[in-house]
Amino acid sequence: MLTSATLMATGNVFDDAVVIARANPALGVGCHVVLTDGHPVSPPHTIPSLLGRDGKSFRPSLLDFVQALVRGGVREDEIEREALAQIEKLQRAGIRVTHLDSHKHTHLFPAVTRPLLRAAERTGIFAIRNPFEQSWSVSLGRGHRLRQVQVRLLRTLHSRFDHQPPIHSGKVRTTSGTIGISATGDLDTSTLCAILRALPKDSTEAFELCCHPGYNDSDLDRVTTRLRSHRDIERKALLTEIPARLLHPNAPRLIHYGELAEAQGACTTDSRCENVV
Repeated sequence: MLTSATLMATGNVFDDAVVIARANPALGVGCHVVLTDGHPVSPPHTIPSLLGRDGKSFRPSLLDFVQALVRGGVREDEIEREALAQIEKLQRAGIRVTHLDSHKHTHLFPAVTRPLLRAAERTGIFAIRNPFEQSWSVSLGRGHRLRQVQVRLLRTLHSRFDHQPPIHSGKVRTTSGTIGISATGDLDTSTLCAILRALPKDSTEAFELCCHPGYNDSDLDRVTTRLRSHRDIERKALLTEIPARLLHPNAPRLIHYGELAEAQGACTTDSRCENVV
């Protein structure tokens, strides 16, 4: 039921994640570019504008990163350098990287999108997550109201994302949007069912379902995240609702980013070929 995942080059269990990814060749694996929270792959002295006060690790929160970005304190060339280092770490480990996305969706901002696209071109990657949620999906998220407001406000940056030259030209592929962001931490069976039912009918679009399925075990206890017990809930929701949806007439086709170009090409002749990554 899971067709696509992303892997953090900076994660503490990177080697274990690589083993799992390589054992599942049908799984599309992207690079989850990290620019906040944790330690970089690049030597710290080569990316000083990305680091926090200790000069060794990234800024500890998304807010800290965005404030520095808005003030012009983050250099695009250093973002590109670190993104390149993270991508190449995955590729050296034998991962065929299908696409890029970013931790905390930092590539919502053009100053992050641009260097990520340059890094993608340099490493032969031709797809990137569209980090903007569809309005109909936002309204179905049952999470915190503040999160929904934030997601709606950030949609004002969507047109700038779409008009980045590699995306606008189709050289780098993306979806029509990501669904489930507003429901992060609250994507239970009923919410996922509502989102899947709301997928546009007779659509020729592709959407990414953003979710965090997993197991709330002792390994997760060592990770700084608010998504703990809910990983079990999301896993059960996926295993329940996706198979049920696939039994419906005109069910969406499950793909990963490595199949996106082919799927979108087919949609130019197919009257109804909705895809979910």
